[in-house]
Amino acid sequence: MNQIKQTHAHLITTGLILHPITANKLLKVLIASSFGSLSYAHQLFDQIPKPDVFIYNTMIKAHAVIPTSSHNSMRIFLSMVRVSGFLPNRYTFVFVFKACGNGLGVLEGEQIRVHAIKIGLESNLFVTNAMIRMYANWGLVDEARRVFDWSLDQDLYSWNIMIGGYVGSGEIGRAKEMFDEMSERDVVSWTTIIAGYVQVGCFKEALDLFHEMLQTGPPPNEFTLASALAACANLVALDQGRWIHVYIDKSEIKMNERLLASLLDMYAKCGEIDFAAKVFHDEYGLKLKVWPWNAMIGGYAMHGKSKEAIDLFEQMKVEKVSPNKVTFVALLNACSHGKLVEEGRGYFKSMASSYGIEPEIEHYGCMVDLLGRSGLLKEAEETVFNMPMAPDATIWGALLGACRIHKDIERGQRIGKIIKELDSDHIGCHVLLANLYSASGQWDEAKAVRQKIEVSGRKKTPGCSSIELNGVFHQFLVGDRSHPQTKQLYLFLDEMTTKLKNAGYVPEFGEVLLDIDDEEDKETALSKHSEKLAIAFGLINTPPGTAIRIVKNLRVCADCHEATKFISKVYKREIIVRDRIRYHHFKDGFCSCKDYW
Repeated sequence: MNQIKQTHAHLITTGLILHPITANKLLKVLIASSFGSLSYAHQLFDQIPKPDVFIYNTMIKAHAVIPTSSHNSMRIFLSMVRVSGFLPNRYTFVFVFKACGNGLGVLEGEQIRVHAIKIGLESNLFVTNAMIRMYANWGLVDEARRVFDWSLDQDLYSWNIMIGGYVGSGEIGRAKEMFDEMSERDVVSWTTIIAGYVQVGCFKEALDLFHEMLQTGPPPNEFTLASALAACANLVALDQGRWIHVYIDKSEIKMNERLLASLLDMYAKCGEIDFAAKVFHDEYGLKLKVWPWNAMIGGYAMHGKSKEAIDLFEQMKVEKVSPNKVTFVALLNACSHGKLVEEGRGYFKSMASSYGIEPEIEHYGCMVDLLGRSGLLKEAEETVFNMPMAPDATIWGALLGACRIHKDIERGQRIGKIIKELDSDHIGCHVLLANLYSASGQWDEAKAVRQKIEVSGRKKTPGCSSIELNGVFHQFLVGDRSHPQTKQLYLFLDEMTTKLKNAGYVPEFGEVLLDIDDEEDKETALSKHSEKLAIAFGLINTPPGTAIRIVKNLRVCADCHEATKFISKVYKREIIVRDRIRYHHFKDGFCSCKDYW
C-alpha cells in the first residue's frame, strides 16, 4: 500500500494523474488488490477532474459487489449521466444491474432498465443477462423469464442464469424443464440443476443426474462434486461417496476448502467418522480455512464424540483459524450430545466476548436443547424467556421434547399451549404432547390429544427409513407392504422378534402413537416401524458380518433403539443408524449414545 501511495504521489507531481488511462489503472489496482482500499480509491476518484466512462464504470463495479455499498453505484451512475453528461455503455448497465440485484430495490432496478431502453441497449446480450440475473436475485423469477423469452439473442449464460433463478426460488420442476430444453449444456448448467435437487431435498434425483452427466455431459468440476457428495451424505450412499473421492484423486480435481468440507461431511454422515478424521488430519493437513474444521466438529457432534469435537475446536484456536456462527452451532451440539453443560455455557458466553459473534436463534436453540436434555428444565425455560429475539415454535419444541424425556407434564402442558398460540398447525407439538402423556402412563390424556390430531385432519410426518444396497436405495414407511420382498420381510420380522425375546428383549410401549389397548397389538405396531423393516431387509440381503447403514427421517423411538441393541448382539452385526438428531452405532448389544439421545 505504501508503494501505491508513492506511485500516486509521483503521478500527481508529473501531472500524469490527469490522464484517464493512468488514473483508471491506479483505481483498478486499489480496488482489486488484497491490500487495496475502496475508500482510498473513492478519494482518488473524487479528485480526478474529468473522469471518463471507463473510470465511472470501474467505480460503479467496485461498489456493486458489496451489498452495503451498492447504493454508491447508483449515486455514481446518476453523477455520470446527469453531471458529466456521459452516455452509459453496455458495461455500465451490467454493473448497475448487479448493484440493484445485490442490495438495491426493485424501484431502482426498474429505473435503470428505463435508461437502458431509452438508449437502445436493453436488447444487448450482456445487458439482458444482467437484467435476468437481477430479477432472479430478487426472487422475481417470472419477470426474469419474461426478459429471457423477450430476448432475441439468448446464449448459454442466459439459460444458466434462468435455471439458477428457478433453483434459487425453489422451483426445481421449472428449472429442470428449462434444462431439458437446452440444445447445449456446459458444466455450469449441470452443476446448477444438480445443486438445485440437493437444495430441495431430492437427493436421489441429484445423483441420477450426476451419473447422467458422467455419461453424456462435460466433466464435473469441484462445485458439481461438492453437490454430488452432499447428495451421498444425505442418502448415506457410502459406496457412491467413496467412488467420487477416488474420481477426485484420479482426475486431479483441485481440492478446495469447500470440496474438502463436503467430502468430510459425506464420510461423517455415512458413519465413517474415523475415516473422515484420517482424511482431515493425514491426507490434507491442518492449514485450512474454517469450512473443513466446521465439517469435522459437526461430524464429531453428530456421532456423540463430544470430547473430540472440543479438542478439535481448541486445536483450531492454536492454528489461528477464526470460527464462525456455524462453528458454534456444531460445538454447542457436541456439548448437548455429551451432556457437557459447563463447557456449553462457557462456549456460548465466549461467542460475543471472545469472537465478536452475537448468538442467533440457532445458538439459543442449542443451549435450550443442552440444558433441557440435562434435566435443567427451569434454566432452559429462563433461557427462552431471556432471548433477545422472539422464540419460535422450534425453540419451544426443543423444550417440550426435554419435558417428554424428563416426564415434566405440568411444564410440558404449559409449553404446549404456547406453541399452539404461536403455530396452531404445529403437528409436532401435539405428537410430543401425546408422547409425553404416553411415556408417563397417562393413556387417556394421550388418546384425547391424538383424537384432536385426527379431527384436525392434519397428518404427522410418517417415519421413513432407507438403506442402500448395490447402488439402489430401498425406502420403508411404518407398516410398509409395498416392497417386492414384503412377504419375506414380515416372516423374518416374526422370527427376529422371537429371537430377540429369547435374548431378553422386552418391548417398550411408551411411545406407541396409535390408540391401541391390547398389549399384543401394541407389540405388532412396534414391530412394523420403518427402521426395523430396513434392518430386516439389510439382514436378509447382505452377507453375515456386513455392517448395516440406515437413515431415518425422525428421531428413533425408545423401543427401536432397545431392539436394535439386541439385534446387533443376536445377529453379530454392526448397525449404524442416523436419525434426525444424531448417529447411533450399535455393536455387541450396546449403542454409542449410551442411551442418551
